[in-house]
Formats: sequence, C-alpha cells, structure tokens
Amino acid sequence: MSTRILPLELIDKAIGSPIWILMRGQTELTGILRGFDDYVNLVLDDAVEYSPDPRDKSVIVKKELKAEILLNGNHVAVMVPGGTGPEDSLAAKAAA
Repeated sequence: MSTRILPLELIDKAIGSPIWILMRGQTELTGILRGFDDYVNLVLDDAVEYSPDPRDKSVIVKKELKAEILLNGNHVAVMVPGGTGPEDSLAAKAAA
C-alpha cells in the first residue's frame, strides 16, 4: 500500500530546492522555493521569468529577477518541485 501525502506536505518538502512554476497564461518561472502559505502564495529566490514577447510571440523573453519575490497563489497553475522545466518549455527555448 502506498503512503498518502497531502499537497502542502509535498510543497513543504521542496523548500530550499529548485522549483519550476507554470503560471496562468504563458509565463513560467524557475527559482529556489523559500516558503509558502496555506493559499500557496510562494516566496522564491534567484527567480527567472520566461514569457513570450508581446510583439512577437515566437520570441521568449528571459528576465532574471534580482530580489526575493512573492507569487500570488491564485495565479499558479502547476508546480514541479526539483524541476527546471522540460526540453520544450519556455525556459528551455530561451536558453537555446
């Protein structure tokens, strides 16, 4: 029988490690998870934001966020603890 784990327990285990976050829309972020609350508002360090250029959707804009940031949990669609994004993610396209 497998052990059950609650969603907030999984996020708690990811504190201090890299996380890949897909936001509503087409924005993706990677960074180090520093904390969260019951509403899944997230605090990230060393965050990098990847989003399509508003003028040319085929171009991905990479923006390094120099400060600690707070993400509103209402805008988070998917979180991948330990992830840096799959090969075909916005993050991978910008790095290429």
